Amino acid sequence: MSRHLAEDLPGGTGGGGLRVWLKASAYTRRLLLGADGDPWTGAAQYLAYFSQAQGLLRPDAAVLEVGELFDSWLSRHPEAVAELGSKRRASFPLRKLLEQDEPRRLLAEVVEAVVANLRGRTPLVLAMPSPRHWLLHANALAGRSGIETNPDAIEDAAMYMADLLRALSAQPVGGVLLEEHPADDRPGTTDLEHYRPLINVARHYRWSLAWRPRGDADLGSPALAEFDALISADLRLQRPASSGVDVGAVLWQGGDLPTLDQGQFYFVEIPADQQPEFVLDSLARLRG
Repeated sequence: MSRHLAEDLPGGTGGGGLRVWLKASAYTRRLLLGADGDPWTGAAQYLAYFSQAQGLLRPDAAVLEVGELFDSWLSRHPEAVAELGSKRRASFPLRKLLEQDEPRRLLAEVVEAVVANLRGRTPLVLAMPSPRHWLLHANALAGRSGIETNPDAIEDAAMYMADLLRALSAQPVGGVLLEEHPADDRPGTTDLEHYRPLINVARHYRWSLAWRPRGDADLGSPALAEFDALISADLRLQRPASSGVDVGAVLWQGGDLPTLDQGQFYFVEIPADQQPEFVLDSLARLRG
């Protein structure tokens, strides 16, 4: 069993038990495995790392970074990099990356192991680069730059990601987080409707959906109504959807935290080089 993320989100139909959502993989990898540590070499290795990280931070949501898994696999299989750029189509590098059998199999094994470890106590969230960002990232891995993120290419990327999620349909995933990236050009211009193949699959399996835009995102897309939560430093959604208030910039500077309104929770990304004592003290402030 795994809890549905929506059950824990404040402001919606859930009980509102989620108060602090952490993005902590860079920090916990450095702390537990060292600067060059890689937890993605196998399901058993990842579970050992995951269990330690959960015990250290006690997060309200268990987050599995899917993009990191594929990046790790590609770093250990440099021969596959050339294949990513073997066709000119903008969506081809991502298609080629996501259709690889070995990382797909590893993802399924890791999800199964993590779900068993959680035993329904905490929702498991698959954090993924947004279709737009993963499209750009895969092209960068293939050595391409200046790629046009036209709507067709973004929808193709969403379709390949949807196919990846279908392979996990038997697992009780709690939710999916789509993250834009601040380095992407004009991050607020993508209509969420172009993510429709991915949205439909998540909804078909009754997995909760969250979106982390960057910059001045356009909240006018009707597709936003399909999302259970939005995570941002300054953008908010109306209830019954939940809003994750990104307080990282304030928290790590020791500033005053904003008071949460109904339907809101704190979101924090922990810097990789942050000091453990300060992290624990800061998390105690959030859980106050």
